[in-house]
Amino acid sequence: MSEAAEFSPATLNLASVRARHADLAGSIIHTPTTRLASPVVGQILASDQVYLKLECYQRTGTFKARGALSVARAIPDRDRAKGITAASAGNHAIAAAWAARQLGVSAKVVMQSTANPFRVALARAEGAELIMKEGGLAAIGEAERLAEDEGRTFIHPFEGINTTLGAAGVGLEIMEDLAAIGAGADAVIVSVGGGGLISGVAAGVKLVNPNCAVYGVEPEGADSVSRSLAAGKPVTLDKVDTIADSLGPPFSLPYGLSVIREFVDDVVRITDDQILAGLVVLQEEGKLAVEPAAGAAMAAALGPLRARLQGKRTVILICGANIDGETYTQLHARGREHVAALIGASN
Repeated sequence: MSEAAEFSPATLNLASVRARHADLAGSIIHTPTTRLASPVVGQILASDQVYLKLECYQRTGTFKARGALSVARAIPDRDRAKGITAASAGNHAIAAAWAARQLGVSAKVVMQSTANPFRVALARAEGAELIMKEGGLAAIGEAERLAEDEGRTFIHPFEGINTTLGAAGVGLEIMEDLAAIGAGADAVIVSVGGGGLISGVAAGVKLVNPNCAVYGVEPEGADSVSRSLAAGKPVTLDKVDTIADSLGPPFSLPYGLSVIREFVDDVVRITDDQILAGLVVLQEEGKLAVEPAAGAAMAAALGPLRARLQGKRTVILICGANIDGETYTQLHARGREHVAALIGASN
């Protein structure tokens, strides 16, 4: 099956998800799924069964390590010596460089010039040679050139069966963790960028329990997956405008979109103000300092998904926390201005 092929139950099934999770287990952290002890969130959702899946504690600080290592391990032996390349606004660059280091191969990674310097430093610390380019499409184009000219394997930031299988471990762990305490999830909330994370999480969840709802959340200014689902085909945005830079791919692609259509119940959109309010709620109620992409999942739970989550056992996926203190302080201050609107919203 090629990386561009659409979803097939013959390759993406519970057996393949479990096998890939077992293969990565020696290198990937089984991150905690922990109950959120927050009277505020509990009252809003009419439930004392709200959980956080802390993927911010994963290797490299985000879920991205799973997909990057999954793709890297699938590289044929004959091609590994040529190394890998990747394109990213930050988190995927760090993860791809880390995955290359696990395999002992070189990494030449293209990052957007607007990438947070903190993330640039983390990617460099993982041993990657960095190339800076303007914009997401330019970065991907340069990585594809490196793949063609130097024979490097391009580790795509969100598309392909191996990326989805890697991310599926998150969903599998959620279901296993709740089963271990004699519970089951009613709903899982996932932030959406290009679709690699939610395609995997939704597959891991739904293949275990088809009755568990999986909801995605996108920024209004970076809603390529929502638009693609409405159009029935991948859509490229004219521009991206969101504070959550790691949720900002300007397009979706066929494989991830086909998995999302198969397994995801709905994808909702939220504003940047809501995202930053969600970031503040996670700090004040969950005691977590995270990046805006993680704040988006909390914002969706308290905002557009609130009515659907009433009384439900809900898992909110905290996808990452690669953010420097100065930037976080600025975003937190801005988010404080919008918390009342988020937690007081009626839907």
